[in-house]
Amino acid sequence: MDNIIETKSFDFAVRIVKLYKLLCEEKHEFVLSKQLLRSGTSIGANVAEAQKAQTKPDFNAKMNIALKEANETHYWLKLLHKTEYLTNKEFTSIEADIDEIIAILVSICKKNNN
Repeated sequence: MDNIIETKSFDFAVRIVKLYKLLCEEKHEFVLSKQLLRSGTSIGANVAEAQKAQTKPDFNAKMNIALKEANETHYWLKLLHKTEYLTNKEFTSIEADIDEIIAILVSICKKNNN
């Protein structure tokens, strides 16, 4: 993978799966973490689908869905932090990743939606 958004979104999905396991096994949190797992892994799945899109509108649609999923993931991360399931250190580390992914996706979507 030398596509930066594909690489970053896949690596982020790996982090989300590990965080999900931690939240379930150590914090016994199952509801919010399941939402986080769904949206956090969906980013990379939509980016991967976009790479094989048959048309430009299909590519744009998948990237826009990836951006929506990234924004939702950021919401769940903030909620887990505010409800003290994530420490400041855990949240700050993963928030930097999701902020970067959102910025890249916004750039891609703006460029392709014009």
